[in-house]
Amino acid sequence: MSDAHATPMAWQYVCCSLPILIPMSVYVLKKCFNNKYRTLNSKVVLITGASSGLGETLAHEFYSHGCALILTGRSSNELERVKNDLLSRSDIKNVNKPCILVLDLIDQSTIEVVSQKVLGVFGRVDILINNAGISYRGRAEATMAEVDYKVMLVNYFGQVALTKAILPSMIHHKSGHIIAISSVQGKIAVPFRSAYTASKHALQAFFDTLRAEISHHKVKVTVVSPGYIQTNLSLNALTGSGSKYGVMDESTLSGYSAEYVAQRIVDAVVNDEQEVIIAPFYARLAIGLRYVWPRFYFWIMKCRADRQASQKM
Repeated sequence: MSDAHATPMAWQYVCCSLPILIPMSVYVLKKCFNNKYRTLNSKVVLITGASSGLGETLAHEFYSHGCALILTGRSSNELERVKNDLLSRSDIKNVNKPCILVLDLIDQSTIEVVSQKVLGVFGRVDILINNAGISYRGRAEATMAEVDYKVMLVNYFGQVALTKAILPSMIHHKSGHIIAISSVQGKIAVPFRSAYTASKHALQAFFDTLRAEISHHKVKVTVVSPGYIQTNLSLNALTGSGSKYGVMDESTLSGYSAEYVAQRIVDAVVNDEQEVIIAPFYARLAIGLRYVWPRFYFWIMKCRADRQASQKM
């Protein structure tokens, strides 16, 4: 048979096989994708700040994959509500009953005690999600030092203390994954966020360092840097005087849904991603500009500060 006759017949064979090959390929890819999520089944996941916002959404997301949850937060009533919401979900088959523990990261003296209670629930923590945090709005020069300290206490020192309390167990088991919820503002500083962005820069630096130091113990570290998320973070933000900001920022309203960010974080866990930036193009561009063309970036931030200051007058 000549090549001229063989080529059309080969194409005919391929075309006839497509109705079988395409569904089969989709099935195989879907099975591989689902198998990744199956690795989460019965994993013990500790989530801080789980009583609302992103933490609550993360609880639902990990619970849907069969994880054994330990949820912490400052309000026992809100934690109980989240727990009951999880248990009432008829669309999820999870034999692991969520455990709730009150934890206030401002009170450093209780972190070690609560950590021992955490480890006593299931005997280990497979995934630690440092999600709890507080935001801030104000002028740096008009902000009381106590506010800077409080923001750093919750967003940095509290996260570090909890991580250090849980880490020895992970090292002992030679297994574990630590997730630090940072922010795009942990990579670039923006006006009127000095305390918040300083705390997130510190968080980024600590966990980047920790990742390198503990990798030989088979403990993984992921830093997640989201942009604005549709939560009550800005409502509960501190002002320079220490009072609540109480305003829902337009940027927050137009931000990513908590569901999308939570799903992205789950994907980062199953894919062993070391760093995740969840942000639009302009934010990613700003991150690049800060390092490639800092003078231009500083000018942009100055213009932004001038504009925002004039709008508040």
